[in-house]
Amino acid sequence: MSTSSSSSAEVTLDRTQSEAGHRFDTATVSIPTRVTMRVVAICLAMILAEGYDVAIYGAVLPMLTHGTDWSLSALQLGAIASCSLAGMMIGAMGAGTLSDMIGRRRMLLGSAALFSAMMAAAALAPTPAWFVVARIVGGLGLGGVVPTAAALTVEYSPPGRRSFNYALIYTGYSLGGILVALLAMNWLPTHGWRLLFGVGAAPLILVVLTARYLPESLEFLLARNRLAEARSVARALGIRHSALENEVQAQAAHTAIVSGAPIRSLFDASSVRATLAFWIAMFMGLLLLYGLSTWLPQLMRKAGFPLGSSLALLVTLNSTAALGSLLGGAVADRLGSKRVVSVLYLLAAASLCALPFAHGALQTYVLVGVAGVGTIGNTMLLGAYITRYYPPRNRATGIGWALGIGRFGAIAGPLIGGALAQAGAPLPWNFYAFAGGGFAAAIAVLAVPKHAAGIE
Repeated sequence: MSTSSSSSAEVTLDRTQSEAGHRFDTATVSIPTRVTMRVVAICLAMILAEGYDVAIYGAVLPMLTHGTDWSLSALQLGAIASCSLAGMMIGAMGAGTLSDMIGRRRMLLGSAALFSAMMAAAALAPTPAWFVVARIVGGLGLGGVVPTAAALTVEYSPPGRRSFNYALIYTGYSLGGILVALLAMNWLPTHGWRLLFGVGAAPLILVVLTARYLPESLEFLLARNRLAEARSVARALGIRHSALENEVQAQAAHTAIVSGAPIRSLFDASSVRATLAFWIAMFMGLLLLYGLSTWLPQLMRKAGFPLGSSLALLVTLNSTAALGSLLGGAVADRLGSKRVVSVLYLLAAASLCALPFAHGALQTYVLVGVAGVGTIGNTMLLGAYITRYYPPRNRATGIGWALGIGRFGAIAGPLIGGALAQAGAPLPWNFYAFAGGGFAAAIAVLAVPKHAAGIE
């Protein structure tokens, strides 16, 4: 065969592989373990800060209801939570897309700096109106953390540990929730809610300290054909030159094939069904997660638990979520994400339906623990599934838009809880409302088609 014919055949093969789900990524390049650990540690710290921010509102909610600063109705409290989540929705959509255009590193650091500054602003807010503004603007930064941290973690992890490492960084979300609950149990009665928000500004220091140690994604640089930058980053990270050059040549063959708008690519023939199913699953999952995280302490107080015990249940919810996500991530790497995620959503829904009928503290803690695994922990696994499913060129866009659409559910969750509380609905119906999100999320996950590249 002539050289020309051979070249033509190679390009045709590349096109066929791309259309069949072939994906270029650094899975074929040996990333040093120390680099993976560094990226995972930084991303975990960023998501811990986000988890603190998200959980703090539910922890201080009883104080805002009967505190000395403001006395807000249940409906007003739900509306404030939803305003913050509206900012997160816009931030996730915008940051995910921008991350696929300008890079993961700058977007992650900028997002963390923004939400940390707004935590300080919320702590100093003189009126509820200023507090709402700080929460909305802070939400913009919060929304940008997960898409970029998820993409960086997946792109610096070996194929057999991508779900596990994603679950590992997302344990930071649960650890942040645990930290909030522990601080609230000790400080809230004596120091008030403002100190807890002030602590949430600490990640500003983290941004400064980690800026020099967080590398840009090699997959992003190569997918965007920024080859000189990719070589520079690879040298700094100690990645073998020959391995990277093989990927540079592979990327050159695919440049014409994979170019295009990241958002539009979510709706091509091979992705549209998965995109819609992921959006529905994330909407329902976040409705369940944020509704429960916001209202669990208040619901348990309504059930007769004192403030300390209701906050201890919040610790249980988040700690079991962290442990469950790690175990679930390891299982998902072996059995497939679809199977694991759908089963856990069903378990969460069942535990919430049973929670109003629990007899004694032990049953209550067990059911809350199962709910933590199937809500917070399982949403981590759903995010890992989505991030792995899309190729590098639109990976952050894919997870960012799924999280952005999911924020509509996150907004609806606290509002539904507030409306039910305001209407004086019987306690079981509060849990049934959130359990419905778990059943719907499981159905949506089961509707995701198997990827042509074999990811499931």
